[in-house]
Amino acid sequence: MISEWQNHKTQLRGYVSQRIDDDSAVDDILQEVYIKASGNLHQLKSRGSLKSWLYRIAHNTIMDFYRERQQFESLPDDLMAEELDTGKEAREELAQCLGPLIDELPEKYAKPLRLAELEGVSQQRIAEQLGLSLSGAKSRIQRGRVKFRQQMMACCDFEVGQGGITGYTPKDANHRKKCKSP
Repeated sequence: MISEWQNHKTQLRGYVSQRIDDDSAVDDILQEVYIKASGNLHQLKSRGSLKSWLYRIAHNTIMDFYRERQQFESLPDDLMAEELDTGKEAREELAQCLGPLIDELPEKYAKPLRLAELEGVSQQRIAEQLGLSLSGAKSRIQRGRVKFRQQMMACCDFEVGQGGITGYTPKDANHRKKCKSP
């Protein structure tokens, strides 16, 4: 390998120095090319392709050199906070609409849905409070969710993104009034 390396070293030096703007790094890159080539000699398919193989290693090493040197601007600290807030305002406004929309549901669906979704009461507890069986309470909550979803889709147009709902527009003036903050 050493004799073959000596035959190609001068040409490789020229190749590297034409592509590197830092003269002090040329010898370091050549040394790295030699180390990579001698360590991976078993991958060389034929002696006739040694020259092109060495140039490929040199090219990749040069690319690695520039990747390591590449300067990156640090991101502003508040960038992450802005990204996380996407749609937060819309969700807060939308939450103000939920109560009035749930109130428009028939009482047998509105009460269990309000307890489950807005107050966080367990389904077992809802069943006990309303004098229903557990399966009856679950059924009313599920039906309430379906009716509530239909109502939401009828009253508002939603913009949905990766983080969920990012915006909405009430379809008529009645719902627009209900959704405004008090």
